[in-house]
Amino acid sequence: MQRVLLVDDDKTVGEATKILLEAEGFDVVLAEDGRAGLRAMAAGHCDLAIVDLFMPGMDGLETTSRLRRLDPVLPIVAMSGFMFHGECPPMPQFSTMAHEAGAHATLYKPFRPHELLQAIRMATASRDRPSA
Repeated sequence: MQRVLLVDDDKTVGEATKILLEAEGFDVVLAEDGRAGLRAMAAGHCDLAIVDLFMPGMDGLETTSRLRRLDPVLPIVAMSGFMFHGECPPMPQFSTMAHEAGAHATLYKPFRPHELLQAIRMATASRDRPSA
């Protein structure tokens, strides 16, 4: 059974995502912020991390970067509820920022179960690809 570290400050999203992942056969460790996620990772091995990017305190980009230092091959899915488009001023693309921090896949909230599972497949597949 794969162990997933899920880091999200939104309790409703975290609990719903945990239920979905457990129904798919994953063992889920839920952390309410970046610091708790790092403590959970240090306490035991995880096969995958799913990290919300926009959290108070330590944001998801810093969390992702620190997770990457703890485990350089850990597949990471970055997720965000912010979609930067429309009439707002140009904003940085969170997916680009997440990849630069070390994420293998990105996911926009709200998401459907199949989108989450696809992001997990993408993240774990990128880990399995040989480096160039």
